[in-house]
Amino acid sequence: MLRAFRTTSAIVLAILLVGAPAHVAFAGGPGGGVDCPPDRLDCDVTAHAPGEAGGSTAGNSGNAGRGGGTGKQVCAIDGKTVPCSRPGMGTFNAADGCYWMLQDPKPDAETARLATGIPDGWKPGDKGEFYNVTCPGDPLKGGLTYSATGPNAAAVDPAQLAQEAVKKMTLLGPDIASPRAVGTYIVGVPMWMWVDKGPTTYGPNTASASAGGVTVTATASVTKIVWKMGDGSTVTCGGPGTQYKASYGKQESPTCGHTYASTSASQSGGKYAVTATSMWTVDWQVNGGGATGQITEIRQSQAQVAIGELQVVG
Repeated sequence: MLRAFRTTSAIVLAILLVGAPAHVAFAGGPGGGVDCPPDRLDCDVTAHAPGEAGGSTAGNSGNAGRGGGTGKQVCAIDGKTVPCSRPGMGTFNAADGCYWMLQDPKPDAETARLATGIPDGWKPGDKGEFYNVTCPGDPLKGGLTYSATGPNAAAVDPAQLAQEAVKKMTLLGPDIASPRAVGTYIVGVPMWMWVDKGPTTYGPNTASASAGGVTVTATASVTKIVWKMGDGSTVTCGGPGTQYKASYGKQESPTCGHTYASTSASQSGGKYAVTATSMWTVDWQVNGGGATGQITEIRQSQAQVAIGELQVVG
């Protein structure tokens, strides 16, 4: 008997390794029981409504919805279709690629305050539910999660949440410290350009946005500033620039500078119009692991600079 069991096991293993079918169909709808381990992203399972014939319907990565006809539902993660529900794990949420199961009974107040997504000032009795979240292939992600609206997979787009987080930052153009609007600079003498750094004008700046149990945190920093000097010249600086000191004399800035070759006398108002454009790089990630992305934001500031000639007396 033992030898027969080993032989049978070997045959089953060989089938799994060599000839396992790519698609498994089952009847019973999205709530049907499917034994698909959490670490198996190669499970290709399509749920069918009762009475429908089994067939293959491809799903889009990160999307859950109807496909191929009334009563059919396909869920997918990383380009692979997965069960839309799993016993003991709950329902698949396309927004984060995890399974959400309502916590019943609700956790006690002390445990509840440790949940992911719990808002500031939360107290027992507030609107919302707690879920046990399980994420295939990522045991460090998920756990007890609070949501006022439920998983709400179809309505949650992490990239859109990242944009909402950016709006909270109130990103501005460069805070130009030099060139100054007052005084006159001299033709042929190196001008040093620099900006003052702050959370809204240079970064880093961090904000979060949440919806449907998904929280995205974004961090923004200026990666370069492009200066249009008003005389047809453009200067690209990879940082905020170096602040000038009298001890530097007439040497050029080591990081961000420009030398005018002609006066601004012929310009409107007798000054060159300078535009500083900051390039903000915003990196965002779904809290607890998951989707990530990057956004580029552009902000501008203007300045007027007078350029004259050195007057020689005597």
